[in-house]
Amino acid sequence: MLPYTAYLRVYQPIAAFSLPERRYWRAYAESADRPRRVHAVAAEHAESLRRLVATPPIPAPEQESRDAYVRRMGGELYICPWQTRLRSWLGLRDFHAATPAALAPVYLPDSVADAAEREFEAWRDRGEPLRTQILTSTWTVPLPWFAPFEAKERCLILGVTDPAADDAARADHPAGGAAAAGPPEQAPTRTLLYVTEMALARERLDRAIQVLQEHVGESTALIAAERLDDWLSGVAHPDALLELDYGGLVHLLGDDRLREDESVAEVAAAIAGLETGQEEVAVAMYRRVTRRWKDVQALEHAN
Repeated sequence: MLPYTAYLRVYQPIAAFSLPERRYWRAYAESADRPRRVHAVAAEHAESLRRLVATPPIPAPEQESRDAYVRRMGGELYICPWQTRLRSWLGLRDFHAATPAALAPVYLPDSVADAAEREFEAWRDRGEPLRTQILTSTWTVPLPWFAPFEAKERCLILGVTDPAADDAARADHPAGGAAAAGPPEQAPTRTLLYVTEMALARERLDRAIQVLQEHVGESTALIAAERLDDWLSGVAHPDALLELDYGGLVHLLGDDRLREDESVAEVAAAIAGLETGQEEVAVAMYRRVTRRWKDVQALEHAN
């Protein structure tokens, strides 16, 4: 797990879990020892780093994580399990798919990689779930991730230390939905995230797909949006919440650039422009949001 990573997370309502899981997650949510949201990403990153620097490296934990991200909204409890073991296996597969065969052993010995693959195959053959409730993206946010949200669902926190401001960030969304305008626990010093109800997210994404199909046709943008829709249909309870978290990307952007970041609004304007025949608006908004994220992604190769 890299530090400059954005996250798309599905929070399932507690009712979506089996009775034993419900008991566990309710106790977990009340535990004083669990990683709080402000520290959770750092804890995940530290655990991953410990495994990678071990000799030999450990590509995936021996047991699945029993940690999760927690949200409380409208009197309901929502859980997003870390699924560190499954995410590590899937990440290892992505790594091998993107890395030349001659170069891969430099990072991970073949014997270790083969053992991890056998463990994953055994997991799969037992019928265990193969989809994670968390998607990650390093150095950028894929444009389809913005489509399920509205601009008013944004939570931007820059160096908040005032408890009253923290309380405001935790309040229910003013539009009346279950989604909160900010983190449910102690707010990080710098955060940019969006949260919405799954029903609204699916409705907005479906509209974007329909508009792309009608006005753009087969394209990279359409394929990516359809893949996102397929992921949501496979992992999300109808009453779930969807969260887009800029995560470590906020460390690449100054406060002014975070304040000016209206990527969700720009993607929505591009979709609306296509839908209403305002092609100049659609092109302008698409170019603006694309340029912003190309500039961020270019930092990966900066000195």
